[in-house]
Amino acid sequence: MRTHVLTYGCQMNEYDTLTIQSELVSGGHELVDAPQDAELILLNTCAVRGKPVEKVVSLLGDLRQERRRGRHLAIGLMGCLAQLEEGQAIARKFGVDVVIGPGAITEILPAIEALERRRAGSDGNPRRDGAATRHAGAPVEHLHFRDDLVEHVTPPPPPGTQTGFLTIMRGCDHHCTYCIVPTTRGPEVSRPLAAILHEAEAMREAGVQEVVLLGQNVNSYGLHDPDLPSFAELLRLVARVGIPRVKFTTSHPMNFTSDVIDAIAEEPNVCDYIHLPVQSGSDRVLRRMAREYRRERYLEIVREIRTKIPDVVLSTDVIVGFPGESEADFEQTLSLYDEVRFEHAYMFIYSARPGTPAHTHFDDMPRELKTERLGRLIERQKHWSLEGHRRWLGRTLRVLVKERAKDGQYVAGHSDQNHTVLMPADQVRRLGLHQVRVEHATPHTLYGVVEGARQDAVPLRLAS
Repeated sequence: MRTHVLTYGCQMNEYDTLTIQSELVSGGHELVDAPQDAELILLNTCAVRGKPVEKVVSLLGDLRQERRRGRHLAIGLMGCLAQLEEGQAIARKFGVDVVIGPGAITEILPAIEALERRRAGSDGNPRRDGAATRHAGAPVEHLHFRDDLVEHVTPPPPPGTQTGFLTIMRGCDHHCTYCIVPTTRGPEVSRPLAAILHEAEAMREAGVQEVVLLGQNVNSYGLHDPDLPSFAELLRLVARVGIPRVKFTTSHPMNFTSDVIDAIAEEPNVCDYIHLPVQSGSDRVLRRMAREYRRERYLEIVREIRTKIPDVVLSTDVIVGFPGESEADFEQTLSLYDEVRFEHAYMFIYSARPGTPAHTHFDDMPRELKTERLGRLIERQKHWSLEGHRRWLGRTLRVLVKERAKDGQYVAGHSDQNHTVLMPADQVRRLGLHQVRVEHATPHTLYGVVEGARQDAVPLRLAS
């Protein structure tokens, strides 16, 4: 069956998509680049906020119209949205054929086989008329959490891939009141060390220049299994595999320990970049969120990080307008920004997700107030981003070039510290790592020149 997979949301979903695609190929199915060429479209979805759900609903509406016009098409809903009652209701409304949660992604082949049997005509052969492609009855569902999923070894990404994602654990045991992840991804389970190192070594052999270790809370790796190393020990082991750059995400301040900081400081290919979500600068709001740390503990971690890793870049997540957030609470978040000076941040207004304690027990705030506060926070972030970026002027950064920038005159990459860096396209002859001297800074981007670049260098040609 010709299949196209669309991926929404986080890097873990991108990793899961690679697993799904490898399963499809091993089962004899053909992957196609364009959705219009597909007989089966799989949506690997996100449900953390309302916006990605809206995108999925919009696309399902378009696909339903295509099927009504006679297109032979099967549709699968996978990922976090599929695990929720909300997603399952959406699947029924739009005639989705297959529904598979993130804990059962390796069930894709049995699900397709069941679908093909169900949709076969009375003669046992698949029907090709438009009526046969319209949904009839309940979808094929796999919504359990497979115990052996953590042992599944995903093949390396295709040749030429610069960044590889490597899931080290699944699920989350923290129950923040705004978060749906414990429901969609299940409890924390660490992957076997041998499987992780096998995937890392395969990435190295495939020429991957950067590996990103993934988990809802990577710092919890190994906590529930005495036979596994700690996350800090795992980080050192992966670093010694020999991939030039190692990053990780996401960390929870509750489990961010000194040995992790030491590993970053001492392993030369572990990048000096830490994403450490704070969510709010107010202790009162943190309690309502059921975050298991307080403002001062977060600042203690930041101080230790900056002492041991002087050139570190810190980024964070912030939720603005969480139910009950007062102006004084919000001012605490702004003052935290002034103290930490984050160079990057992912900032969102609170999005109530059905099934979470916050949605059930708290009243939402007016959207206008949330939007106004977000605007103020963005302005504060732009100030500190620019201040932070200016400290790199005149310095040389190692940059992983991945693609041509939108205007075509530059190529884009990311530094070891996760800055977005643009360089003149005529100075870059290949994808990969380059030494770049920073000459200009904006709140969002650094601009630089490639050290040793020849003016007559052959311009980089990238597929459109």
